[in-house]
Amino acid sequence: MARAAERIRLTMGHLARSPAVVAAPTSCQTLNSPPHKLRKEFERICQQEVKVPGLVVMRDVAIAKSEFVPDQRAVSKLQDFQEDPELFRYCTLPQVLKYVECFIGPDIMAMHTMLINKPPDAGKKTSRHPMHQDLHYFPFRPADRIVCAWTALERVNRQNGCLVVLPGTHTGTLKEHDYPDWQGGVNKMYHGVRDSTLQHQRVHLQMEKGDTVFFHPLLIHGSGMNQTQGFRKAISCHYASSDCYYIDVKGTTQENIQDEVKELAAKKYPMAANISFQDTWAFRGRLVQGERRSL
Repeated sequence: MARAAERIRLTMGHLARSPAVVAAPTSCQTLNSPPHKLRKEFERICQQEVKVPGLVVMRDVAIAKSEFVPDQRAVSKLQDFQEDPELFRYCTLPQVLKYVECFIGPDIMAMHTMLINKPPDAGKKTSRHPMHQDLHYFPFRPADRIVCAWTALERVNRQNGCLVVLPGTHTGTLKEHDYPDWQGGVNKMYHGVRDSTLQHQRVHLQMEKGDTVFFHPLLIHGSGMNQTQGFRKAISCHYASSDCYYIDVKGTTQENIQDEVKELAAKKYPMAANISFQDTWAFRGRLVQGERRSL
């Protein structure tokens, strides 16, 4: 009870500073890993100067294979950078963790890490990210003990494809997801909500470099096209309380993403052909604060 009361006190203290808290300013001047260091490490990985175990490098579906070059122009996203010390330092920032603790408690696991490098749209609108709920990808619960921190590494606006959210949808349930039927194609694992009845007003989160937004895994969100000539960079981490537990998603709306993840894992690591969906998450999870209990 004392721990719960302290969490409520801290949360109310943060909320009292603004009538409508959407993003928390984490100035790049105060970050232990400022944006230019994160950018430099990203470039080193793209140029294959450093190999990171377990890292997944993703490319935009509209980029032809003939255009693949060993630099950032060929890479749209890095996933699972937990074994890269420089990038993972972001996940341990006290400026971020003080807010994360308000949402999920003191025992904090970093479960999913991404550095997004949204490319200029190639004319097929593939730089969009369909509206989705992050919980669709996660075989662990409860949802209220999971939170995402998403930090802009430069100014993010509607022109270069800022986040778009449907406020209030975090109070709903997990919806069915699948690939949207887009003419220009859809990037790998970019599943979207299959619900044409959503009538919520969209809010565009325009952010300055260093700003951070925190959101619930049931919040429906996505991002628009990058209509500029530059790359829109951001870094994020999904945190979960180490008290969370794994669930079996067989027979649920998450079974399609489970099968896709297992198929990719088997291709990348043939010796792990029988690995479970839950195991793929247990391998990438890392403790950042407190004690590792269940996850």
